[in-house]
Amino acid sequence: MNSIFRRRPVEADPHRDTGLHRSLTATDLTLLGIGSIIGAGIFVLTGIAAATRAGPAIVLSYVVAGFACGFTALAYAELASMLGGAGSAYSYAYTSFGELLAWLVGWNLILEYGASVAAVAVAWSGYVGNVLTAAGLGLPDALMHAPVEGGIVNLPAVLVIVVLGGLLLAGVKESARVNNAIAFIKIGAILVFIVAAIPHVEPDNWKPFTPFGWSGVFSGASLIFFAYIGFDAISTAGEEARNPGRDMPIAILSSLAACTIIYILVSGLLTAIAPYQTLNVSSPVAEALLNAGVRWGGALVAAGAIAGLTSVMLVQFYGQTRIFLAMARDGLISPAFSDLHPVRRTPQKSILICGAAMALSAGFMPLTIIAEIVNIGTLFAFVFVCGGVIILRRHYPTLHRPYRAPGGNVIPVLGIVSCLGLMAFLPFATWVRFAVWLVVGLIIYFGYSRRHSTLGKVA
Repeated sequence: MNSIFRRRPVEADPHRDTGLHRSLTATDLTLLGIGSIIGAGIFVLTGIAAATRAGPAIVLSYVVAGFACGFTALAYAELASMLGGAGSAYSYAYTSFGELLAWLVGWNLILEYGASVAAVAVAWSGYVGNVLTAAGLGLPDALMHAPVEGGIVNLPAVLVIVVLGGLLLAGVKESARVNNAIAFIKIGAILVFIVAAIPHVEPDNWKPFTPFGWSGVFSGASLIFFAYIGFDAISTAGEEARNPGRDMPIAILSSLAACTIIYILVSGLLTAIAPYQTLNVSSPVAEALLNAGVRWGGALVAAGAIAGLTSVMLVQFYGQTRIFLAMARDGLISPAFSDLHPVRRTPQKSILICGAAMALSAGFMPLTIIAEIVNIGTLFAFVFVCGGVIILRRHYPTLHRPYRAPGGNVIPVLGIVSCLGLMAFLPFATWVRFAVWLVVGLIIYFGYSRRHSTLGKVA
């Protein structure tokens, strides 16, 4: 049993050669984060959270969630600059807490990335289906819905995952170029919304500002935390960054700061141009402009939403395969997930296997936005990232840290408290599903991973 508590030795050279191409700049990494962060959260969850949990005070919910993510981002920046690697929070937990807890963190990252891609693919299919219908090219209902919904397969959801898988197979630099282009498109769409919304602001829509009280503000923060998930995907690119010690902290902190400002502006304007009770719809940002009579703006924002959802899937798909790559190297899952293409240096089998699983889920299951269950798994991982900073500072005080989070251990402690606080505001049913997921993970660990663990064999 000792092997499950044994920590992996620190690999303190973030520049080490691991076989992957180091081609991503600080700009690429920052846009990678923006590409993953700005998506379903801002285009869908902002309206839902405002209508059902926080009202106009959704602005404060974004501030609360932003602070929680800010503390965690500082912890991520320190660990990413010091350790690098492709495993993100999983690898950091392995070094800090040992194998068993690292497995549980990795298991929850699998939930975060995989479920997000499948769910967003279904949302993307709905947006695209509406556009095709408006153009007179709508697909039959049988090809837009899962079997239990009366259809045969959600074909657009399957196809978009297949296309994104092909892009990832082509190489990380090619994927980054596409993501960069999409990131600029959706930022442009958000700017269109801001410019178009300002003339239609109605101050009375902000009365009352906190209709659900402060508990609604925190409950809203626990839901829209999904909107911030994505900056952690930057840390999965540690082995493909040109200068990870410098570029990773820059990308993590700058992408989070930029997106927080955007979220506060958009949520404030959204609840100012439309009564919050009307925002519980699938496309609240676009519909708010349409209802305000700005049809051209609504159309452009809808196009930006499609672009936003596409880049979210691309980056989350990317992050999923890199988590699998790291876990396979450690022997906790099949070694097939660590095979690299001899020329493109991409984890081809991981991309194909993960893509097939997510495409089947999106095509044949009636998935909806599962933000709460994704949130609790991510918050769980964030707690261990913050805790890892404290442990590694204690055990490796002289280790070179290109970036060090300020304020001693205050920042990681605040990160732990903030994440646990947001978890506390999630519904009980979410905790039950989370517990079931952990039990399944433990069964897999003790049934397979512990016996095949590289660390366990060395012990």
